[in-house]
Amino acid sequence: MVTICEVKTKKQQREFLNFPLKLYRDNPCFVPPLYGDEKKIFRKDYVYYDTCEAVYYNAYRDGKMVGRISGILQKASNEKTGEKRVRFTRFDSVDDEEVAKALFDAVEDWAKSKGMDTVCGPLGFSDLEREGLLIEGFDQLSTFEEQYNADYYQKLIEACGYGKEVDWTESKIYLPEERDEKMEQTAAFLMKRYKLHFGPAKNTRDFLRRYAAGFFDLLDRSYVDIYGTVPFTDGMKRMMIDNFKLIIDVRNVAVILDENDNIVCLGLCFPSIAKAVQKSNGHLTPLCILRLLHALHHPKVLDFGLIGVDPEYANRGISSAISVALMKMMRDEKIEYAETNLNLENNFAIQNQWKRFRAVQHKRRRSFIKKLGENA
Repeated sequence: MVTICEVKTKKQQREFLNFPLKLYRDNPCFVPPLYGDEKKIFRKDYVYYDTCEAVYYNAYRDGKMVGRISGILQKASNEKTGEKRVRFTRFDSVDDEEVAKALFDAVEDWAKSKGMDTVCGPLGFSDLEREGLLIEGFDQLSTFEEQYNADYYQKLIEACGYGKEVDWTESKIYLPEERDEKMEQTAAFLMKRYKLHFGPAKNTRDFLRRYAAGFFDLLDRSYVDIYGTVPFTDGMKRMMIDNFKLIIDVRNVAVILDENDNIVCLGLCFPSIAKAVQKSNGHLTPLCILRLLHALHHPKVLDFGLIGVDPEYANRGISSAISVALMKMMRDEKIEYAETNLNLENNFAIQNQWKRFRAVQHKRRRSFIKKLGENA
């Protein structure tokens, strides 16, 4: 018999956080989040709780934990779309349909108690969190930004009545075999035509001082219609800036400004820290910190984090200038390859961007949806 408990006590919180670490202990593709960051979800002042409510459940059988799940009522998202949705996230389970059904029943009952009629996910509090269920690419190392899961999760979720809502693809990006001089010339011509220029920055602190405010505004405008996104709150902005201070290197950013120094295009990459956090299970031990510092200062792989284009410039070919800048980053730092992280399969603008590189699609993720009827 499966028992579901809402997470209340410190012990239950530790079990919730530790379950995936134990489940994937011997899996070389699993990359944990930073444990200290994950613990914050149980703090009353967690940055997202000004616009969200959340619930957390553990599943047990014979006293042994066998699964977990969280439900999120993202009020800002519902206000934006006019829908009545709850998101599910942090679903992990042994390969057992009874366990999965008990967990999803708990989230669905909670959703209905809140007056909601739909459950979707995996989606976090915002698209800054890990999202999407891995359905292809189980033999590939996860990026630090995204969650790994076993191949049986899809079967468990679909058995609970969920179907596809959207898919994302992920690709490894390699430099073209030869420099594309024509594209470089086209990018230079467009920059001159629209009176644009690359924004300077001496270091990370200078970058944030100059561009932080404008870049959040740009992302809100360029991501407004993207699935699952919500506007940046002041708390989200502070959290991102704090994280950026640790991982941004001005060698890995490209900012395009107009003649009035307004940001019209942004490309932001991070050195891959996936392998650096694996051995410590996401705990910032002294050895983990040494590995992180090495990964940050001597990157071999880049994760493409955020790419945004002002809607007014979206159809003017300016993305070619960002592509040129990304290629220069990879060439100058002798990067082996970059990972795109999640790109919606129907976001043709970003999908076409990678055609300028040598792109190898190696992962696919899915967000599921279920309508909750009266008898659901």
